[in-house]
Amino acid sequence: MNPPIIPRILRSTLEQHLALFPAVALLGPRQVGKTTLARTIADAPRQTGTGRPRPSLYLDLENPRHLDRLSDARGYLGSVRHRLVVLDEIHRVPELFQVLRGIIDDRIRNGEPAGHFLILGSASMDLMRQSGESLAGRIGYLALDPLDIRESGPGDVERLWTRGGFPRSFLAPDDAASALWRRNFIRTYLERDIPMLGPRVPAETLRRFWTMLAHSQGGRWNASVLARSLGVDGKTVMRYLDLLVDLLLVRRLPPFHVNVRKRLVKSPRVYIRDCGIVHALLGLDTWDDVLGHPVAGKSWEGFAVETLIRAAPDRTLASFYRTATGVEIDLVLELPGGAVWAVEIKRGIATAPARSLRVALDDVRPDRAFVVYGGDERYPLPGDVEALGLGGMVEELVGQVRESP
Repeated sequence: MNPPIIPRILRSTLEQHLALFPAVALLGPRQVGKTTLARTIADAPRQTGTGRPRPSLYLDLENPRHLDRLSDARGYLGSVRHRLVVLDEIHRVPELFQVLRGIIDDRIRNGEPAGHFLILGSASMDLMRQSGESLAGRIGYLALDPLDIRESGPGDVERLWTRGGFPRSFLAPDDAASALWRRNFIRTYLERDIPMLGPRVPAETLRRFWTMLAHSQGGRWNASVLARSLGVDGKTVMRYLDLLVDLLLVRRLPPFHVNVRKRLVKSPRVYIRDCGIVHALLGLDTWDDVLGHPVAGKSWEGFAVETLIRAAPDRTLASFYRTATGVEIDLVLELPGGAVWAVEIKRGIATAPARSLRVALDDVRPDRAFVVYGGDERYPLPGDVEALGLGGMVEELVGQVRESP
C-alpha cells in the first residue's frame, strides 16, 4: 500500500512559475517528493488558449525506454507541442539543455504560452551551470525541501523532528521502518548518487565526514580540525562541504556582521538540513534515543532554523550573530524591506533570556526579538522580547509573506 500524498506548499508557487517561464527547474535532494509534485501538477487540468485542458508528458531519464525516445531529442520534443513536458533526472542527459533552448525560442517566436518544460533534478553545480548557460532568461528555479510543520501538521512535530521530513521516512509505519529507510537513503547517496552528481569521493570518507557534521550539528566550521581527522588537506574538506551544500543536504549559515567594536566570529555555522538524517548518521532511531543523546539540543536548533528559514518571505537573508566572547543570537533574519528579526531558540520550556542574549540584542538592535521555546503559550518578556512556540513563530513569518509585495 502506497503512503498518502501530503499536499506541498510549494505547489502554488510552482504553478505561478510555469505560467511565467517557458521552463522551470525543480531542484532538491532525491526522494524529497519532486516527482510526486510534478506528476500532480502534470495530471491536473490546465487550460490552453483554446479553452481545452492542456495535456502533459512525463519522461524519466533513468528509464531506458524513455531515453530511447530522445535519440532524436530535437525532433521528438519539438513534435509534442502544447504539452507540459516533465523531464525527470535531467542531470543524466545534460546535453538536452541546448536542445530545449532551441525549441523554447521557436515557441516564443510563435507566441505560444509559457510552461513548456518542467525539469527535475538533484541539485548540482553541473545542473545549475548547464541550465544557466543554455536557458538564461527562459528558466525559473525552485527548490523543494523536506516536509515542514506546515505540511506535516502541528500535532506531528515530535515525529517530524525524530524522523525528518523526507516523505517516506516521515510516513513510515513505525520508527524502525523509518530508520531503515534513512540508512538506505544515506548508503544510496554515498555509493550511487553523489559519485554521479559530483566529484569522485570515496564513499567511506564522505560517510565519516557527514557523520562528523552530525556530531557537531550547528557548530562553527573548522576545516583544519575536520581535515586532520580525515587525513586530507583543508581544500579537500572544503570541497566535501561545498558538495553537500550544493546537493541541498547541508546548510552553511553565515555570520551576521554589524558595526560594533567587538571581535565577531567569521566562520559559518554548519547544519545538516534534515534532522532525520542527523539522527540516522548517529544511530538514533526513536524519540527517546534522540532525547538521551548530547546532540538533542543542537538537533532541535537545526530543526527550528530550517523550519523558520523556509517559512520566511522570499529574499530573506538568514545568519547568526556571535562574538569571540560567546555573546550570540541563534538566528538573525533580514526581511525584505529591511526589518531585522532576532530569534533565540530553546528546546525546553524555560524562556528567561540569558544576559549574553541581552548584550547581543543591544549590539544588533533588531526591530523585533523572539525566544522560540518548547511550549505553545505566547507572552512578553522583559526588554521587548516575545516568547512563543515554533508554530507561533512560523505563523509570524507566514504573516510577513502575505504582506510582502
